[in-house]
Amino acid sequence: MFSYDRVLPIGSVVLLEGAEQRLMILGYQRKSADPSDEMIYDYCGCPYPQGYLSPEKTAIFNHDRIDRIISIGLQNETYDRLVSKLREIIEERENKE
Repeated sequence: MFSYDRVLPIGSVVLLEGAEQRLMILGYQRKSADPSDEMIYDYCGCPYPQGYLSPEKTAIFNHDRIDRIISIGLQNETYDRLVSKLREIIEERENKE
């Protein structure tokens, strides 16, 4: 298992535990389309290298399911500001639980 203490940037390519298909991260803090699933997931991603195909082909997953980082997306000042805001949101949500 790897260790990465930051939120992975959009465009990062990862491999989940037990998976063969690589995923490219598309977004953050997503809910399932299933109304019975109230959980908020860390990431949503699409198959790599195919890219976004449809909502049904989009995966939602948590950071702890990532087995390997294949490639890390662009990191700049804008990304750093987003990470700070995401950490605030995550911390707020965890404090409510």
